[in-house]
Amino acid sequence: MSIFELLKQRRAVRNYMPKEVEDDKIVRLLEAAVWAPNDRLREPWHFYVLRGDAKRRYQEVAEQFLQERFPTKPHLVRESLQVLENTPLIIVVTADIVEGDEASSEDNEYAVACAIHSMWLAAAELGLGMVWRTRGVGLVRDKRIYDVIGATADRKVIGSLFIGYPADQVTATARKPVDEKVTWL
Repeated sequence: MSIFELLKQRRAVRNYMPKEVEDDKIVRLLEAAVWAPNDRLREPWHFYVLRGDAKRRYQEVAEQFLQERFPTKPHLVRESLQVLENTPLIIVVTADIVEGDEASSEDNEYAVACAIHSMWLAAAELGLGMVWRTRGVGLVRDKRIYDVIGATADRKVIGSLFIGYPADQVTATARKPVDEKVTWL
């Protein structure tokens, strides 16, 4: 498959089969990530692979967060928690913070975004589905996630990747033509 075909077929997958992701496939995803472009070869990423007890701790924090955030929407909390229960693998990805160097720290976040995208493409090749979550159950804006993963203060959570074998066929979504998004100068 060409890279253009792979890019066009990449989708956010949210429904997974009840099947664990094999360690060798997880390693392949992580290998794809570390080849992402990054400023000055800082390799500013760290990956926290959550399964078993770590995933259960993540779910507990997510439930607390959701109940606090949406106290009048119990159906939303239930649906979000169901998604977590049905997700076989979560990888939380952080970017290094460079003390006293805001520009480098920001560049590190961009590099981590590239690493996540590389993982997304690799997931498709490996027969896996993935979605990059930030808000809600992604817990990016909840400081309790740092306790769950044991991240130090010099790392910033960029996203939680939900990964598994797709339960459904995911179809391509339409995109606006490129000429609507480009200005030639």
